[in-house]
Amino acid sequence: MFESRLFFVDKLIDMGAQIILCDPHRATVIGLGKRFKLRSSHMTSPDIRAGIALLIAAMSAEGISHIHNIEQIDRGYQDIDKRLNRIGAHITRL
Repeated sequence: MFESRLFFVDKLIDMGAQIILCDPHRATVIGLGKRFKLRSSHMTSPDIRAGIALLIAAMSAEGISHIHNIEQIDRGYQDIDKRLNRIGAHITRL
């Protein structure tokens, strides 16, 4: 894995995710069911994979999240907003 690949995990932690960043190559995710809920946040997508992880977290969070630099997500997931809205997501492009 490339250096700095997991730095987006800090945004997930800010949202309330229970993640331990062990080193630049490993993270431990502690799944606690619905005991801890994710909070909405303002974030920026650094790349395709991190962007989709942030999008999934935003859909799971309470409240409204804003993701900037969505062009990164669009590069790998064409019409992701429309496809996810068809199955019940509430995504709006601003």
